[in-house]
Amino acid sequence: MSFASFKNVGLATHSILSYTMSKLTLEQIDLLATKQPLKKWSAAAIHMSGIILVSTVWISAGLFGLYILAFYAAALYGENLDKWNNILPGLYSPGSGTATTGIGLHFAAGGIILILGSIQLIGRVRNRFPALHRWIGRIYVVASLLTAAGGLVFIVAKGTIGGTVMDIGFSLYGLLMLLSAVETYRHAAAGHMKKHRAWALRLYALAIGSWLYRMDYGFWYFLTHNMGHTPQFTGPFDRIMAFFFYIPNLLVVEVFIRAKQYNASPFLNFFSAFLLLFMTTFLLIGTYFFTKFYWGPAILEWVAIL
Repeated sequence: MSFASFKNVGLATHSILSYTMSKLTLEQIDLLATKQPLKKWSAAAIHMSGIILVSTVWISAGLFGLYILAFYAAALYGENLDKWNNILPGLYSPGSGTATTGIGLHFAAGGIILILGSIQLIGRVRNRFPALHRWIGRIYVVASLLTAAGGLVFIVAKGTIGGTVMDIGFSLYGLLMLLSAVETYRHAAAGHMKKHRAWALRLYALAIGSWLYRMDYGFWYFLTHNMGHTPQFTGPFDRIMAFFFYIPNLLVVEVFIRAKQYNASPFLNFFSAFLLLFMTTFLLIGTYFFTKFYWGPAILEWVAIL
């Protein structure tokens, strides 16, 4: 075969390959164009469902924070500390000054962090009012340290009603809150804002643990009539709850922190949005009933005293 023939074959092959590649490219472009709206809709769905869920958590946790301040402050004001035991037996015993001071500090500071924590996560507040964000942050961190320290003092001085398992679970919770509060402030002071925000999210996940503890027990009672629970908090469900009210929160936060590194498919986004809305529905139902029968009356009673 002559050189010209080889040249003609080469030109023909090149033409075929060029045509094929152009077709593949056009088909890929059409496919991407078809998927692009679906990807945008799925991203918008998970974004909106996330906003709805977070807003629900903020409102519900804020109401619970007000309830804590109202219920325990009203009992202290009325010199009726025995009333604390109506919520969790063994919180108050006459003559246990150290334990009472510790748990009182735990509840008072805990109500503050539930109210302030949600404000700190609002991006517009951080961006438009940085000085306000910093001052609230300082109060938030100090309150978190006091919440953790007060709870740990109570456990050391008296111990929880649930015994060793509950002591371990709640002590770990307090230690993790101490660590998160210190790291949140340390990275903010050093100007490491990415690490600061990550630790602030971990701290918030721990802060709402007390709220989730009540919500979980409320749903469990409604769905199972307290199966696995005992008055001494030593049942199988009680032992699980000694850790469950904060460890899953931290796992969710870790996934959220690393979420930007993962490009999820539209199907996964839609499925995640559905799960978020499902969780929001449960939280709204729980918030309604808790506010109607427990939180609301205590808050109104506190307002009347003031």
